Amino acid sequence: MRTDKKQKLKLLRRWRIRKKVSGTPERPRMNVRFTNQHIYVQFIDDIAGVTLASAASTSKALPDREKLAANMASAKIMGGVAAQAAQAKGIKQVVFDRNGAPYHGKVKVLAEAAREAGLKF
Repeated sequence: MRTDKKQKLKLLRRWRIRKKVSGTPERPRMNVRFTNQHIYVQFIDDIAGVTLASAASTSKALPDREKLAANMASAKIMGGVAAQAAQAKGIKQVVFDRNGAPYHGKVKVLAEAAREAGLKF
């Protein structure tokens, strides 16, 4: 399949998911984004349009950020870090937004690590 067609289908999939998934101040949207090198997690209140908390593999607060990549081992670490960042802001329940990515592999590991760290989906 052509790359422009794949990108268009992924964009349509993201829009379809975002129609159904919305964050509130009590239960924000946990947006997960994987690039080729890094992992980004944001907790977003869609009503006010603000980011309440965030975590990234590029953050200077992480001790071994040079070793983190966009793989399953780093996704497990980032799930715990993201859950700690959310709990520091008083967030206990979230709506999971996988950003059009299939729920397996890195996405699944990150979600399970966040659940183990205390977030409720």
